[in-house]
Amino acid sequence: MNSIMAITGASSGIGLSTALKFAKKGSWTVYAGTRNVERDAQQYADVPNLHFIEMEVTDPASLQAAFDRIEAQAGRLDVLFCNAGFGYLRALGQADPADIERVFDTNVYGVMHTIRAALPLLRKGNSGHIIATSSVGGLVGQPFNEIYCASKFAVEGLLESLATYYKPAFGIDVTLLEPGAIATNFTDTVMAQVESSGGIREDEYKPVLMRYLEAFRARTSVPQTADSVADVVWGVVHSDPKPLRIRTSEAAEAFVRFKAQQDPTGLDGVTNTRKLHLNW
Repeated sequence: MNSIMAITGASSGIGLSTALKFAKKGSWTVYAGTRNVERDAQQYADVPNLHFIEMEVTDPASLQAAFDRIEAQAGRLDVLFCNAGFGYLRALGQADPADIERVFDTNVYGVMHTIRAALPLLRKGNSGHIIATSSVGGLVGQPFNEIYCASKFAVEGLLESLATYYKPAFGIDVTLLEPGAIATNFTDTVMAQVESSGGIREDEYKPVLMRYLEAFRARTSVPQTADSVADVVWGVVHSDPKPLRIRTSEAAEAFVRFKAQQDPTGLDGVTNTRKLHLNW
């Protein structure tokens, strides 16, 4: 009997690579969340055990319908991968309030809505695994990424809190995936967003932004591939114990070393908090 995985944001990048990797293994059935069900289903029609399904993470009704369908068809859920999200490169002093809301609607509230909708199905078997795509930006703040980093810091706090009791109470493991720069259309999308919201503006932030972009391009000249991140997800799902946090590359590990070196997986901190607050 196949294990069941659901992934949000699975039409491209890390989500799509992970969906394809697991579905092609033969021992997994994957429900891949997308806004373009017909297009994606047609393109990957030859992949067995891969089912594209509408999952709009900013719409709780869409998520509820998706997990109702998974329950009707599969009866359970073993792994939930909250991957939907997008970047935002703009100084707080420049940002439009509506753009800030959009970042949080997807990156933070979208993760909350997804977990809330999937939790009853995960709990049915008193087991399961929740994975969320965070970022090295969820541990380390970066210039011009303050809004994006704030959203990922929020996801880190959410899942770290869940990890303190989901495992002993419900049998559900929790993992934060923390990649650095990825060779997907994510970076292109961020830069396109900058252009669509006024481009690089002639203001007091421009000299600092140009320094940041120059350093970013030099530092990420050979970014990690989405397929290699999918390999990390595969390893995490099949590991025991499962880490609370995992960086997906040596570059990502080096980037967060000052914050992560004392407790790289996050499990020591969670264990301490669990004992302190719950005596578990």
